[in-house]
Amino acid sequence: MGYYDDHYESHGQTRRTRRGGSFASAFVGAILGGGLVLLSIPALSRWDILPYNVAPSEQAGGEERAGDNGTPPIQQSVSVDVTTAVTKAIAQVSDAVVGVVNIQAAGFWSQGEETGVGSGVIYKKAGGRAFIVTNHHVVENASQLEVSLKDGTRVPAKLLGSDVLMDLAVLEIEAKHVKKIAQFGNSDAVKPGEPVIAIGNPLGLQFAGSVTQGIISGTNRTVEVDLDQDGNPDWNAEVLQTDAAINPGNSGGALVNIKGQVIGINSMKIAQEAVEGIGFAIPINAAIPIISDLERYGQVRRPYMGVELRSLSDIPSYHWQATLHLPANVTEGAAVIQVVPMSPAAQAGLQQFDVIVALDGEKIRNVLDLRKYLYTKKSIGDRMDVTFYRDGKKRTVTLKLARESY
Repeated sequence: MGYYDDHYESHGQTRRTRRGGSFASAFVGAILGGGLVLLSIPALSRWDILPYNVAPSEQAGGEERAGDNGTPPIQQSVSVDVTTAVTKAIAQVSDAVVGVVNIQAAGFWSQGEETGVGSGVIYKKAGGRAFIVTNHHVVENASQLEVSLKDGTRVPAKLLGSDVLMDLAVLEIEAKHVKKIAQFGNSDAVKPGEPVIAIGNPLGLQFAGSVTQGIISGTNRTVEVDLDQDGNPDWNAEVLQTDAAINPGNSGGALVNIKGQVIGINSMKIAQEAVEGIGFAIPINAAIPIISDLERYGQVRRPYMGVELRSLSDIPSYHWQATLHLPANVTEGAAVIQVVPMSPAAQAGLQQFDVIVALDGEKIRNVLDLRKYLYTKKSIGDRMDVTFYRDGKKRTVTLKLARESY
């Protein structure tokens, strides 16, 4: 069972990008444990779905009436105006869901070429500008970005900031092109079984604004993310699970509740022959602070310790005693490989080969636990107790977290 990127193969159909390398990296890059697909797609030139055109019958639908000369009865067409909670929800938000086109330069003498298409959500207008949230992997490595609006108009977009860890990015376009913005809901209030709607551009702009319906299959799901593709998870992404059909190209689009409010940003799916109806979205409550930082600062401001770490489980057990001098009963933790000079860790006295086992008294089993606690429980300027082993002895120091510099 292996995860793969939809830029290469998905749903039995092979596609190629026009550039070398993978278009979508992070959110997940290569993800561990099963066929997980990032949902932006390479640009597609055309679709040969049918070899002929089919004209709709003028006699379709409605009540039967006898024809002249005793011919068989024909049907009279009937127009029905169907309005439901679902159609109202779609009408409220669909104009705010756009296409995001990634254009990359192919070479020194050539012009940029479209290498991928994803989706995005317009969430704000201010100061003559409109702001769009999408996925990091949709815009990654772009030399130019364009946004395709509901009516097909394509306008240039500026990347304000992007975050690989949360797989989110924020774009900016001129507000004069925008008529409607989406409203954010409360993803913390979402319940399993609640109806939801996915809106985006599956398979590219050919099917722009496509709508699928399903339910919330699960909340607080955790997906391990391997950002550097070294085979080890770097982050646990907390996501909403849905069975609404999500396909390549939906990446960055909206997962909407029955009120027409955005409760998630569609990001990935499980793609295996034996698996159907397992898609994931970033909860909007988790995305909002990331979006705010990207819009305001161009990056996410996270607390910073100033250490390079490695999970104890990734270090040969021979070194646990020979190099790290750990007691025999210590088998979990995060080993300090390097301390950045003048960083909070250095000022608190942490050293190379210390093995961190707890933060503020909460057990740390590996680097994943440490990063999760640091980024979700602490803020810049907070003080944090760090418990570690050095030369076989357990110690605790307190450090003041700084802002990570880029």
